[in-house]
Parts: sequence; C-alpha cells; structure tokens
Amino acid sequence: MSTGPELLRGHLDALLLGVLADRPAHGYAVIERLRERSAGAFDLAEGTVYPALHRLERDGLLSSRWSSEPGRPRRVYSVTRRGVSALSAHRGTWRSFAQAVDRVLGESVLSEAGR
Repeated sequence: MSTGPELLRGHLDALLLGVLADRPAHGYAVIERLRERSAGAFDLAEGTVYPALHRLERDGLLSSRWSSEPGRPRRVYSVTRRGVSALSAHRGTWRSFAQAVDRVLGESVLSEAGR
C-alpha cells in the first residue's frame, strides 16, 4: 500500500494523537510506533512528524516536557484533555468515512463488476 502525502492529508493529526494516547513519547518513538502499528505502511520522515507535533502542541492538543533520562535530552509529548476530545472526534469522523467508502467500494460492488 502506498501512503504518500496525499493519502495522509487530513489524517496525520489523528494518527499522532492515536499513538500518543497510549503513553507519552519523544518524536522518534512516535515515528517508530506509527511504523510498527501500521505494519510499515506509515514510515514517515522526521520532517513530516516533528512540525505536526509542534503544531498540535501550539493548538493545545499536546503538551511536552524535557525528559530527564540519561543521555541526550528529548522532548516527550503527551495528549492533553483537549487532545483526547479531538482524538474522539477524529475517530467518529473516520468511522463514518470508512463506512461510507465501504458502502461504495464494498464486496457487492466488486461482485457486480465481475458479471
């Protein structure tokens, strides 16, 4: 499956909120979780993810703190209450969209095309 920028447009915020809803993480860990949870379909560049994380923080959907772990300091992102609400809205919108697409592209349509 190809996941170019066109396919992700409008969904990146929800994907980032979704992986951070489980537990806080620094940017590289977010990229890794996206890759793992999507079975490699979402292998996003840092140049895509970091600006989106910063924007979500500016919008109040994420908060961040500097980690105190040994080694290089890292900014760790967490979903805020407002972010949880936004994620819930994204999930509802996505479910409605996916159901509508399935009604259009579903098996019955594919079966009829073979007749």
